[in-house]
Amino acid sequence: METGILGKKIGMTSIFLENGDSIGVTVLEAGPCIILNKREVQKDNYEAIQLGFITIDKKKLLNKPLTGYFKRQNVAPCQYIKEFKFKDIEKYEIGNEIKADIFKEGEKVNVVAISKGKGFAGTQKRYNFSGGAKTHGQKDYYRSPGSIGAVDAARVFKGKKLPGRMGNKRVKIKNLEIVKIDLDKNIILLKGAIPGPNNALVAIEKVS
Repeated sequence: METGILGKKIGMTSIFLENGDSIGVTVLEAGPCIILNKREVQKDNYEAIQLGFITIDKKKLLNKPLTGYFKRQNVAPCQYIKEFKFKDIEKYEIGNEIKADIFKEGEKVNVVAISKGKGFAGTQKRYNFSGGAKTHGQKDYYRSPGSIGAVDAARVFKGKKLPGRMGNKRVKIKNLEIVKIDLDKNIILLKGAIPGPNNALVAIEKVS
């Protein structure tokens, strides 16, 4: 059983359902992905398939180890590589393609992507802090985080919500419904939004 595929986020739009309701959907280009390698129980103690997405035309973009790997596997060089758990991998061969037809309309999937990076942010933007009071003679302290711990500790405890880099993190959105699939173009429409900008890499996984 196939469990996932690599894809690319195209953007968002809205479509009408049969009952006339309008819903927001995310458009994803799911594959096609090339099978680069197979992981077998006898050799690797688990079953999985290594997929490659977006072939690279310019070989100069690859380093020597990857160039040798793709040459040894006799497959086209790919920009992205990821493993997915597959069952009955005997029926798959290196060099074959995995496409959007492994999914069905109405099926639930999980999507993994990198969220948009928003740079260095304060606590009000990053964690929705309310800020300091705007009375009693305060000055230039409205957006301060306030107290961050006891004086006796003489240090800042780990896990405190403080200013720092916002976004640019691996985010997993679970149980998104597949509204529609275009098998000719390998396009999948998912109900709702997913992280990342347009043209960002996404991993689409079946809900186990």
